Amino acid sequence: MEIPKAGKVFLTEAGALSRFTGWFFHEAFRPRYEWREFIRQCFMIGFKSLPLVALTGFIMGLVLTMQLRPTLVDYGVEARIPAMVALSIVREIGPVITALIFAGKIGSGIGAELGSMRVTEQIDAMEVSGTNPYKYLVVTRVAAATVMLPLLVIMSDAISLYGGYLGVNISAITSFDLYITQVFDTLHFSDLLPAFIKTFFFGFAVGLVGCYKGYNSSKGTEGVGRSANSAVVLSSLAVFIIDLLAVQITDILGIN
Repeated sequence: MEIPKAGKVFLTEAGALSRFTGWFFHEAFRPRYEWREFIRQCFMIGFKSLPLVALTGFIMGLVLTMQLRPTLVDYGVEARIPAMVALSIVREIGPVITALIFAGKIGSGIGAELGSMRVTEQIDAMEVSGTNPYKYLVVTRVAAATVMLPLLVIMSDAISLYGGYLGVNISAITSFDLYITQVFDTLHFSDLLPAFIKTFFFGFAVGLVGCYKGYNSSKGTEGVGRSANSAVVLSSLAVFIIDLLAVQITDILGIN
């Protein structure tokens, strides 16, 4: 039975991405380490994404609170709004939405940047000059994305919870101390740890897919645009798949 063309394309792409991932782990732990470029990428990927992530997190917490209030008021459990907002944001909404924003901004940026370097033969020039372009361009960006996304998620969660506090106070007056007490009385270590761990995998997937698409770009400037677009689509899909696997694993382990 002959494999359909779409199946061949999928298997070829999956194999190439797997080989690219193996190459990353082969190069990541071998000296020389590009610490200066890694720090620069942490600044570019993490710090420069903070305003967008913070704004998204604030609106997310505010809107979620305003949407939950009417339903909870109907059931007479309005006092549980801080608890429900905290659980929703910390366990699921915060990490996933932040990762998707991260994929849209960083995934496309990395894909376009490396794609431009590939089609203008800058990567070939680095190879000729004796520099390891994979270690300098790919390893540093993937490592920076893996490290910075969890920190961005923490910031986003905190700002989202503050947005939730403002949302609570739109229709009623609640002290900040009472709101924070209700939030932390609801959250447990089993809520925080799985959500935090999966953000490392989100960051790794976004950085790896963006680098893979950009590093293997072709067909001139048109290929750069395709690389950036496909990097966003595939990294967003990877975020959803990883999140699904994380939920299944925590359910099997009884972490809920």
